[in-house]
Amino acid sequence: MPISNIAIGTLEVARSPDALKAALAEFISMLIFVFAGEGAGMAFAKLTDGGAATPAGLISASISHAFALFVAVSVGSNISGGHVNPAVTFRLFVGGHISFLRSVLYWIAQLLGSVVACLLLKIATGGLETSAFALSAGVGEWNAVVFEIVMTFGLVYTVYATAVDPKKGDLGIIAPIAIGFIVGANILAGGAFDGASMNPAVSFGPVVVS
Repeated sequence: MPISNIAIGTLEVARSPDALKAALAEFISMLIFVFAGEGAGMAFAKLTDGGAATPAGLISASISHAFALFVAVSVGSNISGGHVNPAVTFRLFVGGHISFLRSVLYWIAQLLGSVVACLLLKIATGGLETSAFALSAGVGEWNAVVFEIVMTFGLVYTVYATAVDPKKGDLGIIAPIAIGFIVGANILAGGAFDGASMNPAVSFGPVVVS
């Protein structure tokens, strides 16, 4: 990947209606994703008296996040590209597909979308705390780092191969499904160890609000 592909962009372009509309799409997509995914976890914990950390809770989290991300990517794909993840935005910036200033707009929108979703959940549930990510017993910080590196790589690679690569062909049609599936599968693989974030914005919102 040549360095010349990396672009800073201009303030005029970053402030353009197109860029602002794309940032709004990222905000809405992230809000949808976090509200559904985090809300499903809170609902399961309430219904089972705190049993979200059980095998059934893990499956529930996997399904809810897979479905919600499928929808979030689908509704944003034609406007912003449907990144719904600062890590995906960073990868596309490094690959020369988006300028740095537009990436900053996306990052701000994604983080705000996560925070607003968690605030709405806290209000709607009568003050229940949004569950921040935490390590399970016996799992060290470096164990979690390895998990997150591998899972996030798998997610970003899936995004690039199915939604970004110009040689994807008809594979692009199933990109939202593939992206949702890899997140659901990764939650099943790593959720019992470190919560399986794979997304800085998804981790950011619950921590800020809780």
